[in-house]
Amino acid sequence: MSHDSPKAVVRRFNTEVIQNLDRAAFDELMSPGFVNHSAPPGTPAGPESMWNTFEKVLHPALSELRVEVLDQVGEGDKVTSRKRISGVHTGPLLGVPATHAPVAIDVIDIVRVEDGRYVEHWGVNTLPAVLAALRAR
Repeated sequence: MSHDSPKAVVRRFNTEVIQNLDRAAFDELMSPGFVNHSAPPGTPAGPESMWNTFEKVLHPALSELRVEVLDQVGEGDKVTSRKRISGVHTGPLLGVPATHAPVAIDVIDIVRVEDGRYVEHWGVNTLPAVLAALRAR
């Protein structure tokens, strides 16, 4: 297991997993018992649900996908990050056809890290507002 600080683990996850869609890094950084407390009601809250969001929702919809960690605070085993996921809307995004517009989704999340792996996640994001703006184009 990684002996990196929880903040380093979260930064690595954002770059290697979300931005670069690296499955090996995902498997290394995710605890099998991971729980996403922010999963939509009625959807799975485990690790595969989170991977599917990156692989089947974000990456097909957003070319040039980038994750920028704007602020990060760590205390004990929890890390809070304010970040921006951006790209160009070149594929369908949750039912919204490609607009080729630049997109920026702002996110604040809290991750609990244990033994160098994600074990819990809570988060809020601006995706609903982004989808509304894309629909209005």
